Amino acid sequence: MDTWIPHLLEWLALPELGLSTVLLVSFISATLLPLGSEPAVFGLVKLNPDLFWSAIAVATLGNTLGGAVSWWMGLGAHRAVDRARGSPTELRAMAWLQRFGPRACLLSWLPVVGDPLCAVAGWLKLPFWPCLGYMAVGKLVRYLVMTTGLLYLWPSAVGA
Repeated sequence: MDTWIPHLLEWLALPELGLSTVLLVSFISATLLPLGSEPAVFGLVKLNPDLFWSAIAVATLGNTLGGAVSWWMGLGAHRAVDRARGSPTELRAMAWLQRFGPRACLLSWLPVVGDPLCAVAGWLKLPFWPCLGYMAVGKLVRYLVMTTGLLYLWPSAVGA
């Protein structure tokens, strides 16, 4: 049954499918599912250095769209539940998010808290388009820093 997994991975690794794979992985990783997209971006850029900016742009787009889905999930959760009842820590976090508004979505790139932050922004009914813009900026900076840093740490072995 699990013989299909290597074939799927081979198929997704094809250069002509690389950008669509990065889009899908970065989209899924921006939802509340625990998946990191940086290895997919780094792998594609490592195999195809000429796709650096395309990979960064596609990963940013996919991750931002995934953040938008999280925002909508948060809004839907808010409509489904009367009021959030929680600990003082949660109430402080909500107050902090309301104080900073959509700018808090710049932190959507952070591991563990970034994706739920987008959902909470939707829950609080923060304006969608400003939140989306701040998500995109934060995610773009993350992909630029992560990919450039990884390329610096593992330079190309071409010609070695």
